[in-house]
Amino acid sequence: MPEMVDRFGRKHTYLRISVTDRCNLRCLYCMPGEGMKFMDQDRLLSYGEIAEVAEAAAERGIRKLRITGGEPLVRPDLDQLIARLAAIKGIEEIALTTNGLLLAAQAQKLKDAGLNRVNISLDTLDQTRFKFIARRGNLDKVLEGIRAASEAGLQPIKLNCVLLKGINEDEIAAFLRMSVEHPLHIRFIEYMPIGHDDEGWRNHYLPLNRVLETAREAGFELEAGSAAPEGSGPSENWRIRGAAGTFGLIHPVSEHFCKSCNRLRLTADGHIKPCLYWMDELNVRPALGSKEALHTLFDRAMDIKPENHEMAALLAGEAQSHRPTERRMSQIGG
Repeated sequence: MPEMVDRFGRKHTYLRISVTDRCNLRCLYCMPGEGMKFMDQDRLLSYGEIAEVAEAAAERGIRKLRITGGEPLVRPDLDQLIARLAAIKGIEEIALTTNGLLLAAQAQKLKDAGLNRVNISLDTLDQTRFKFIARRGNLDKVLEGIRAASEAGLQPIKLNCVLLKGINEDEIAAFLRMSVEHPLHIRFIEYMPIGHDDEGWRNHYLPLNRVLETAREAGFELEAGSAAPEGSGPSENWRIRGAAGTFGLIHPVSEHFCKSCNRLRLTADGHIKPCLYWMDELNVRPALGSKEALHTLFDRAMDIKPENHEMAALLAGEAQSHRPTERRMSQIGG
């Protein structure tokens, strides 16, 4: 079968699969604190349907899968899905993005099922601030999840930190020290304007040059682009001299990585999204049961994928050429 290549010559090898829009946190950059309406369970793709789409995608060159949510670990028996995906011919890596709250109890069985590595969301190292950002949950549970992932051999472990101006930017140095003291890979991520009003996003958007400024102010000696962890994707990678781990910068707004985008997204309710930011999506349900129909759907996704997401235009107050998605981040999976 031909590989999936879009109009701009980008070959697609990576499929992100959301298994639920539900979450046991209410992070302020992801969803409202109260009143969030979740999908009815009968709208979710079954594990068998997800595996069917993934198998067809693998025939077209998809080699990496990432399981996302919402919070994927709130969906029961996720290890069974991992095992089905790991058995698909051509799939070389399966990763998971999680908030870590439920990871301690599941890390080993996920590893045994075929999971290769994890990204764990961690936006603060302060318990009180954790309650403010996440609105519920417990920081200690996340730290237990990180330890359990390490003990299970889910390596490398990446910690995703969304930087929010006026909220957690004063913890940049503490996260950098974590990368010095532990074999962890800290990824600082720009706050994206997805599912938010423009003013609320602008109030907390922080360009990531602040990370490098903080590192230098703290006296860290930086080595650019060295020892990038496996599966680094769009991350601009750095290491502090002598550090056990690394840190990376992901600038989806200020320095977008669309030129090298190699990913598609499958939402929990069964839609292929060629681009995270734009509204365009394709319903897979009518194609289920037919490999030919699924391949036609992938071809259509390649045809409609835009050249870039134009988030920077929003930051500059300029017009955009497409209509942004109305889904919240928790309904897409990042």
